[in-house]
Amino acid sequence: MLAQVVLFDGFDPLDVIAPFEVLYAGGAASGGALTVELVSAEGAREVPSGNGVSLRATARLDPGRADVIVVPGAVGSVPDPDTVDDEPDPDSIPVLLGNALTTELPVLLGAAVAREDTLVTAVCGGSLLLAMAGLTEGRAATTHHLGLDLLDATGTTAVDARVVDDGDLVTAAGVTSGLDLGIHLLERELGPRIAHAVERLFAHERRGVVWRAEGPSPCPDRPAHHPSPPEGRTVSVAGTWDLTISTPIGRISPRMRLTERGGSSAGSPGTRGRSRASWSASLWKVTCSRGGRRSPGPCGSISSSR
Repeated sequence: MLAQVVLFDGFDPLDVIAPFEVLYAGGAASGGALTVELVSAEGAREVPSGNGVSLRATARLDPGRADVIVVPGAVGSVPDPDTVDDEPDPDSIPVLLGNALTTELPVLLGAAVAREDTLVTAVCGGSLLLAMAGLTEGRAATTHHLGLDLLDATGTTAVDARVVDDGDLVTAAGVTSGLDLGIHLLERELGPRIAHAVERLFAHERRGVVWRAEGPSPCPDRPAHHPSPPEGRTVSVAGTWDLTISTPIGRISPRMRLTERGGSSAGSPGTRGRSRASWSASLWKVTCSRGGRRSPGPCGSISSSR
């Protein structure tokens, strides 16, 4: 079994090294049943991280050869909401992830996702990179807690868990969760005894439950009460909306189609892949606007126009 860990300019070293070390140790413990290598979309080269450390990719990312692919996030500055209108920092996380999308990397990752026998995994902002490439729409995934709202806005089902196993897509949350991802992959692919041996070797115990879409769903929270429109006034939200959704690490601009049926509203993405656009810093708090008017949103802040 071959695992390829992806490098791109600005990657986070811990996102790479943590799963690499765990998977490498699993290969040794299993007598060579698993090998792991560092790769890039361009092939063998020195790849600079976002904090000055460089690692060498020894091969090209090859979806046809790899059984497991690990996608890291980026390390850099988090945009300051007070400078939302300024020129984006070229060393910011959103810009570094956006730059990675201009390479051949999203094409290669898309080919990997399309292969039934390839397991695609991600750590931290690596989930956002996959989502920005339009590869996780309708799938369950997690990422760093600062990026969960952004992940959800791409059409991904964002789950606030340390590791989310959605079949051939396995994702992990904040940077140190790469250790937990690696141990979970060893348990899943090589068995619990190999995973336990590596866990003891690293003196690291996994945290939390690996989330899967299995078993009964927990009872939903009681819905919050939202005031009704004034008597005699009907408010319709049906139509196509251009949204700007702001999070602490970036701004996303999807298009949504809203429909009304039986007194309830439902939305679906209007244009797939628009999540790559409009990266900039902004405020966590959101508002909804329509036709030049602003009204409080029930769950946060979205600025929109029709």
